[in-house]
Amino acid sequence: MAKRDYYEVLGVAKNASEDALKKAFRRLAMKYHPDRNPGDKEAEDRFKEAREAYDVLSDPRKRAAYDQFGHAGVDGAARGAGGAAAGGASFSDIFEDIFGDIFGGAGGRGGSGAFRGSDLQYNLELSLEEAVFGTDVKIRVPTLVVCETCGGSGAAPGTSPETCQTCGGVGRVRMQQGFFSVQQTCPHCRGTGKIIPKPCPTCRGQGRVEERRTLTVTVPPGVDSGDRIRLSGEGEAGVHGGPAGDLYVQIHVKPHKIFTRKGNDLYCEVPISFATAALGGELEIPTLKGRVALKIPAETQTGRVFRLRGKGVRSVHGGGEGDMLCSIRVETPVNLTKEQKELLQQLEASMKAGGKKHSPQQEGWLDGVKHFFEDLKFWRKT
Repeated sequence: MAKRDYYEVLGVAKNASEDALKKAFRRLAMKYHPDRNPGDKEAEDRFKEAREAYDVLSDPRKRAAYDQFGHAGVDGAARGAGGAAAGGASFSDIFEDIFGDIFGGAGGRGGSGAFRGSDLQYNLELSLEEAVFGTDVKIRVPTLVVCETCGGSGAAPGTSPETCQTCGGVGRVRMQQGFFSVQQTCPHCRGTGKIIPKPCPTCRGQGRVEERRTLTVTVPPGVDSGDRIRLSGEGEAGVHGGPAGDLYVQIHVKPHKIFTRKGNDLYCEVPISFATAALGGELEIPTLKGRVALKIPAETQTGRVFRLRGKGVRSVHGGGEGDMLCSIRVETPVNLTKEQKELLQQLEASMKAGGKKHSPQQEGWLDGVKHFFEDLKFWRKT
């Protein structure tokens, strides 16, 4: 059976870059690797085919020969796949670089045993005013800090960690995986490259201890729920001299009694009396920066919205200030006296006798109800 074109095998163009070749091989190898497809002969053959294609195309000299003469120009080299590859690096090194994360490689830790500390998250509740104007907040965060007794080494005072004899201090051991070998984290030292004969009595060899730290968080003006503030290096301490993680402060803004925030705009509901709605008037409206006068035109209906430009919020992400939108709610009078009820009845009778439409929405609704029942009678007859 004739060999397939190497570019076709990897699914790349003939001018594909080295990075594109590597990504293509990684994708195919993850799909057809024998360890992921035990007993599948077809998958094993596809993996070997991809490996052979990558070995040739990743080496500039082999690739040039292949581009000029096809398979005939690299047949000897292709059969020796696993030997020298691009720039003199062995194929196993390339494969390890691609699959180190899959087979438990040391992840770039080397043999220093130093690991970056974990990131932490703190949920911070703020009032609307605090979020809009900014504030400084003190928080207490449970975390891991460097043990003062051993200075983070994990070894008892007067002693020091020793080099792991299993891995020679590199933190990794080479394991045979079928027809090729890969590197795995050393099971003896767990990738640190060090063994602690006498652990520190304070941290029990961990090099870190639990502690509640008090930190001041500077909240910038304009933050909103969902925003995060990153405090670099304020997460958990690193292991064996590794860098500390970060602390992410997640913002949650508590509901406000008057305002609702949507983006840069503020919304509020303004109740007004029946008389003000009918005759018009002027109200004092609260804003986050003081009070403003809002003119209510005569005959204002429930649901009408008035926009106060520039009375909203300036977002922490930039841009201009939003607006404040006031939604009117006309209140029905309650706790009326007998005299007040009589006055309203007189007003109602006066409006009906006047012949003018004083309740256009109600009258329009009643017209709609009338047509509904007429249509209903028609459909019942048919």
